[in-house]
Amino acid sequence: MALTMGEKIKVVMKRRGMTLGQLAEATGQTRQNLSNKMGRDNFQEKDLQVLAAALNCDYEANLIMRDTGEKI
Repeated sequence: MALTMGEKIKVVMKRRGMTLGQLAEATGQTRQNLSNKMGRDNFQEKDLQVLAAALNCDYEANLIMRDTGEKI
């Protein structure tokens, strides 16, 4: 089974030794707000870009056409 985005973020946080509170502070939001987003797995693409930057990661989202393999 594939990991949710919230689960992926938790994996990176653990590898970076970062707490939820530290990530929330680094992204300019409250710990409670980030916790809610993680629990609901409810992120806008802009949220993911900001979280990735705070986690020292690259974020990429693509739609890949199955017939041509083209990334959009």
